[in-house]
Amino acid sequence: MKIFYKTEASASGGRTGTSSLEDGSYSVQMARPGSGDEGTNPEQLFALGYAACFDSAMEMTAKQLGLDASASKTSVAVGIGQRSEGGYALDLDITAHLPGMPEDDARKLVEATHEVCPYSNATRGNIDVRLHVDTATA
Repeated sequence: MKIFYKTEASASGGRTGTSSLEDGSYSVQMARPGSGDEGTNPEQLFALGYAACFDSAMEMTAKQLGLDASASKTSVAVGIGQRSEGGYALDLDITAHLPGMPEDDARKLVEATHEVCPYSNATRGNIDVRLHVDTATA
């Protein structure tokens, strides 16, 4: 695989510490979900990254399919839970908001995007992911 870009992050203190990008451009205080402490949790960061990546991949895929996704917005809901066989796993719902796009085109676009998005490829087969489309206009 030809690598186009690579970044590095470090965490200290896990879910109650600090996570930072090695280039110094971003640092965040971490907090456990439901703790009431100020901060962000890994699931929120994963949701942010996946939403941005999927939305970008959707723009590219729309152009390839001859569709207009210029008004797109992607929402990713990330849950975490305990697996019956032990350990923990993530659970995802991805919603592509494509106002005014015909439902069939929107579904085709989202499914095609899910095949090329790097996050989708990284998680395929090991995280439950449900794809949704919202074509309602505001």
